[in-house]
Amino acid sequence: MQTPRKVRMKREPVDLSVRLGKITLKNPVMPSSGTFGYGKEFADFLKLEELGAIIVKGTTLRPRLGNFEHRFAEIAGCGSILTIGLQNVGVHRFIEEKLPYLRQFATPVIVNVAGESVEEFVQVTEVLNKAEGVSAIEINLTCPNVKEGGAQFSSDPDMIFRVVKAVRDATDLPLISKFSPVRHDVTLLAKTCEDAGADAVCPNFTAVGMAIDIETRRSRMGKNVMGGIGGPWKKPVALRMAWQTAQSVRIPVIGCGGITGPEDAIEFLIAGASAVEIGTYGLIHPGVTIETIRGIRNYLLENGINRVTDLIGTFVLA
Repeated sequence: MQTPRKVRMKREPVDLSVRLGKITLKNPVMPSSGTFGYGKEFADFLKLEELGAIIVKGTTLRPRLGNFEHRFAEIAGCGSILTIGLQNVGVHRFIEEKLPYLRQFATPVIVNVAGESVEEFVQVTEVLNKAEGVSAIEINLTCPNVKEGGAQFSSDPDMIFRVVKAVRDATDLPLISKFSPVRHDVTLLAKTCEDAGADAVCPNFTAVGMAIDIETRRSRMGKNVMGGIGGPWKKPVALRMAWQTAQSVRIPVIGCGGITGPEDAIEFLIAGASAVEIGTYGLIHPGVTIETIRGIRNYLLENGINRVTDLIGTFVLA
């Protein structure tokens, strides 16, 4: 008597694609600006064409050298402190030297735009608007508003509106507003971005810290003294902000902060985020973005979910 052959059930492919404004990402996972360079730096560790999008580092009108040395310090138990100071080649050199390499991939290129005034945001945007291969712009609203006294743009809803509206008027490219709640509720800032014309928002919690070398009694950050704190500790705060934001706006929300793998990313999707950005952990584990994409796919397969969009916003209140 022959033993019956086991029949393997064929799994239907899952659809990981999501939309951010007018662009479609093949999956919802992207590296966060500032932790992925210009993409080429990570090409030996992963296939750039597998990413949902490539977000390049903050780009200003002119090249910037960034802050003094000692820009990064690992902190046991929480992650890291870093203060890069927006080091970048400037928008014109980015288009001439960095963008041609990125054009060879089908992966959308999102440029994080930084500036010290409303006018600089607009000028950078106008240059990018004419460049072939730029898919979207991420407005870095955590920059200091030097012209108005140095406070973050994120600290003032009226200033946020001015920046986003000015950039919106300067381009038809999809706009992502990335901001950090400083003095105001995250939902107020998100709605302000939406009203000004943003196609998506990315709330990003920022805290500033310091570290001291007990042998020298000096700052581990050198002359910089302080820097932004990154790492897994941020996730619960960022997850809360993503959920609150998703309840208050009609445009897509991008989750960002403390993501270390698939489970973290899936939490953000359930909370209402349409996509996620992975930052600091990519410096520790360069392949975490690809690992996260595969983990999301496996989760959908295991739970009989055909499309990732069917998972978004499925959080159940007790």
